[in-house]
Amino acid sequence: MAFKRITFDPKVMGGQACIRGLRIPVATVVKLVAAEMTVEEILREYPALESEDIKEALEYAAWATEERIIPTKSA
Repeated sequence: MAFKRITFDPKVMGGQACIRGLRIPVATVVKLVAAEMTVEEILREYPALESEDIKEALEYAAWATEERIIPTKSA
């Protein structure tokens, strides 16, 4: 899956997943949503964010935590 708004840069927040190269980690956005903040509240708190950033952060988090089954060779 391609994420246009999620960036990784070793010079920004230690390389963790961030929003559009900003110093706003995806994890922070997900935690705010989990804390029941509305999109409007998050955008007020972080004016550099856009509503599409929040949506993509959640999509990325879902993708990153998706269970994957890796087949192994049976003996």
